[in-house]
Amino acid sequence: MHQTPNRGPRSGSRLGPGLLGLALAAPIAAMLFFVGSFAFVPASENPLSGRSFFTSPDSDAAAAADDAAASGADSGAADAATPAPSAQPDTSAAEAAALTRLAAQPTATWILPERHPLATVQADVSAIVTAAQAEGALPVIVIYGIPNRDCGNYSAGGLSDADYPVWVDAIAAALVAQPSVVIVEPDALALTTGTAGAGCANGTADTTIGHVRATVDALAGTLATVYIDGGHSNWVKPAVMAALLDRAGIDSARGFATNVSNYNADAAERAYGDAVSKRVGGAHYVVDTSRNGNGNGSTGEWCNPTGRALGAVPGAVTGSTSTAHDANLWIKPPGESDGLCNGGPAAGQWWPERALELAQNAGW
Repeated sequence: MHQTPNRGPRSGSRLGPGLLGLALAAPIAAMLFFVGSFAFVPASENPLSGRSFFTSPDSDAAAAADDAAASGADSGAADAATPAPSAQPDTSAAEAAALTRLAAQPTATWILPERHPLATVQADVSAIVTAAQAEGALPVIVIYGIPNRDCGNYSAGGLSDADYPVWVDAIAAALVAQPSVVIVEPDALALTTGTAGAGCANGTADTTIGHVRATVDALAGTLATVYIDGGHSNWVKPAVMAALLDRAGIDSARGFATNVSNYNADAAERAYGDAVSKRVGGAHYVVDTSRNGNGNGSTGEWCNPTGRALGAVPGAVTGSTSTAHDANLWIKPPGESDGLCNGGPAAGQWWPERALELAQNAGW
């Protein structure tokens, strides 16, 4: 039985007073500029082409890099006072450099009701998109609060059927005037196929698909470029996923996302994405390349497998043989755990040792 890849809660989404201040001070002129220049991109063109993606200064990777740099400075002062008997490689400096480089890569911000409740979610998302606007960058936002999220597995949670659409509407309200990229509900559609075990009870598929479709509809009136999560190449067959995407409103979105929080190699995901695209009227797709540098290994293990590496850095795809492949994105922040497996902490918790392993295996 194939087990679904976990979508760990986004632990690195702290909003400091600086981001909130930017949200409150967003100028009307900037809003009008984006409405005129971003909202009306022809479907045949890639709306992500030439755009940079937002790098949050408040990410867990950034905090880890700051801590490593401070620790290295303290260690250097101590070493100067008491020289070591023999020279040793300065691993702390190398680790600090790797974490600093990791923190500089744009990654998605996961919006969960546990961290962004209904009372604050609109202000939280507004702060993110306004900070991105100030840098001339696009934020990548993951909506992850669907009822019965993850079917009771490592990332169990989500909102009630009544509260979820209200929460989504608040997110949409924050995205009306400023451009963004939105990934809608990782795993939700693929889990309706029943491949994840008893956690997804029979009879819930229609409700789940309805929630995804309503989310896409809510975002249709915004400047968001929307991609519905479409599973990955080692899970659901393209024809099955295409049918699910049709029911979930793919015709009202830019397209779909693949490999979110997984490790499948680029070639496998492009083949899968192209196969799904052909079945849904040529809808476009993005691939999560955050941790797929070494592929998914011979076993296809998804929960904190060892030996994996960072993949292609985020950016729009150019010169590809696939006209449907819009971009590679880092949707799952590298260094966040998949769950309580293979020595990892709880899903979504920052795991510095794994972050460094991913970076080192990528030659960083």
